[in-house]
Amino acid sequence: MIDVAALRAAIGQVEDPEIHRTLEELNMLREVDVAENGAVHVLVALTIPGCPLKDKLTQDVTAAAMSVEGVSAVEVSFTSMTEEERNELTKGLRGGVEPAEIPIARAGAKTRVIAVSSGKGGVGKSSVTTNLAVALAAGGKTVGVMDADVWGFSIPRMLGVDRPPTVVDEVLFPPEIHSVKVMSMDFFVPDDQAVIWRGPMLHKAMEQFLSDVHWDDPDYLLVDMPPGTGDISISLSQFLPMAQALIVTTPQITAQRVAKRAGLMATKVNQEILGVVENMSWFTGDDGKRYPIFGEGGGQALADELEVPLLGQIPLVPSVRVAADGGVPIAVAEPESEAATAFAALAEAIDQRKPRLRSHPQLVIN
Repeated sequence: MIDVAALRAAIGQVEDPEIHRTLEELNMLREVDVAENGAVHVLVALTIPGCPLKDKLTQDVTAAAMSVEGVSAVEVSFTSMTEEERNELTKGLRGGVEPAEIPIARAGAKTRVIAVSSGKGGVGKSSVTTNLAVALAAGGKTVGVMDADVWGFSIPRMLGVDRPPTVVDEVLFPPEIHSVKVMSMDFFVPDDQAVIWRGPMLHKAMEQFLSDVHWDDPDYLLVDMPPGTGDISISLSQFLPMAQALIVTTPQITAQRVAKRAGLMATKVNQEILGVVENMSWFTGDDGKRYPIFGEGGGQALADELEVPLLGQIPLVPSVRVAADGGVPIAVAEPESEAATAFAALAEAIDQRKPRLRSHPQLVIN
């Protein structure tokens, strides 16, 4: 004899794979019927009819039901929430925050926002963002990545994201991979088009990425910033006044001098500079010797100028590029490699370096 209450409780604890709330919490579990032969039929109400993770939900519900004694077979079918039910759902997920507000920027929010910045392109900023996010997630942190480089977006490709966000009543649920949630302009721009936008449109896009996306209060939100100190950097400093800046450079002195401007930008808008990361620090040859192909000392020199620590040095490893092109970060593809170890150490250093206690600063632009 099947304990129907226990069966319903087990199925009700299954999490929606996108929202990460239980079916019971979300009022998605509608029917649980048990036949005399132990066969179970479960009806689940999806947020939208074309839910991309329906197969995953079917597997999880089936596994939960089969864990209850006496269940011989499980059939899962689906219906969809009504518009009123979706409105109630999104209202609850926002926690009472109005749509135009940014939940992770409100006072008391637990999320640490880190703006990964550089003064110029080509220093591996996106690669650092991607692998740092995966390393933080591997350490048990909940992590989101916002690809704010609207002209050179690359984060979804580097992480291997294969689907766009799900939209429920104007709320975007970011796809998740390697335990990292991702939002990028890449999801909205066809491959054969360029983003040619002026400041106001860029400002609005960044606002929507923060206010309309259900980030769900992660421990960390990494923002892959565009190179330089333009409109997007200014807008994000307004939206995320408590963000910390992580400056990426290479050992090359010329790159270090340009990267300094990103640090000065952070100082100008009253953001705390978390530290410096030196990418492409050396290449380790087959002989085990380190070769400083791009010179030495740029990262430490920049850290000294900005009066912050050099938090990490990332070796130049061809497999990092290969892994990124293949959509599998090196921290996942080769977790014991020299580069992955460096990213794990960087993640630990960042997690240990807590932000200063301060009130919300005011943006100052002359």
